[in-house]
Amino acid sequence: MRFAQLLSDSPRNAILIGLCFLVLLILPWLHLLPETSSFHLSAYWITLIGKIMALAMVALALDLVWGYAGILSLGHGLYFALGGYAFGMYLTRETAGTGLPDFMRFLSWTELPWYWAGTQHFWWAMALVVLVPGLVAFIFGYFAFRSKIKGVYFSIITQAMTYASALLFFRNETGFGGNNGFTGFTTLLGYDITASSTRAVLCFTTALALLLSYLGLRYLMSQPYGRVLGAIRDSENRLQYLGYRTLWYKLSAWVLSAVIAGIAGALYVPQVGIINPGEMNPVNSIEMAVWVAAGGRGSLIGAIVGAGTVNVIKTYFTVAYPEFWLLILGGLFVVVTIFLPNGIIGVLDRLKKEKE
Repeated sequence: MRFAQLLSDSPRNAILIGLCFLVLLILPWLHLLPETSSFHLSAYWITLIGKIMALAMVALALDLVWGYAGILSLGHGLYFALGGYAFGMYLTRETAGTGLPDFMRFLSWTELPWYWAGTQHFWWAMALVVLVPGLVAFIFGYFAFRSKIKGVYFSIITQAMTYASALLFFRNETGFGGNNGFTGFTTLLGYDITASSTRAVLCFTTALALLLSYLGLRYLMSQPYGRVLGAIRDSENRLQYLGYRTLWYKLSAWVLSAVIAGIAGALYVPQVGIINPGEMNPVNSIEMAVWVAAGGRGSLIGAIVGAGTVNVIKTYFTVAYPEFWLLILGGLFVVVTIFLPNGIIGVLDRLKKEKE
């Protein structure tokens, strides 16, 4: 398949999307320009751009299971947080050096819990970023899909599991920093995590991961596998009648989605400098669904656009009018559901057809 086809079905759209990704890959390096330069981007903007791109990866992950397989998850914040915690363990160990992390010494612990073993190694931490969300998703998804739980009941269970996990991580005895979580990171692979070069590399890595995730999912959805997921969304019973074992298609998509969300969490943590149980707040997972719905589910690029648009709006309102943000978020979801069922991408497609 040609690169342009991976980006979009339309050559014009492929060029536009390609240019947008090119800009995202170039922006991080503007942070390294002298502060007197007109094109210099401050640490605030680099962090904000990197954060939004990481969240856009979560939206892509959710669009895979909701937009293509018809499985609405209200608990993807769990997989995002698990990836963040896995990488946060490495950052915490590197900051602590040969001693125990500060929060463990505060609790008078004398040794690391067994599940912290090896987390001082970067590559083991990266393996955990993939394995932990993937394993949790596999166990949960296998029993949920095997029990044929669907629709709103499945969505409620995912939200309940995320909330239960947040309560577990809030406990100091769990060994993940309790309410405060992990913070105060100083180095990454020996480099100062606040240095301009480190920030630029992290932001660039996030942009590259977002691009690869988009291209990979775009390719996968253009294959027979993607068409089977679409058939599951439209009529799973008919597909089962034809002999397809839909359990494994749904489970594989669910696990892949969780892994992408976990990687996004790992990229998010060193840029914002903190990970705590608040990331498992059910409201965060609902926001993720709003991003996908606002952008246009089932289009992949719509998930990225939706995540970017909603988070830019959130950045403004949580500073200017923080008390109204949840009301605005709820209103946005209602408006999109009733008046823009295909999201921003659907509106753009309609305008394009009208011009033609």
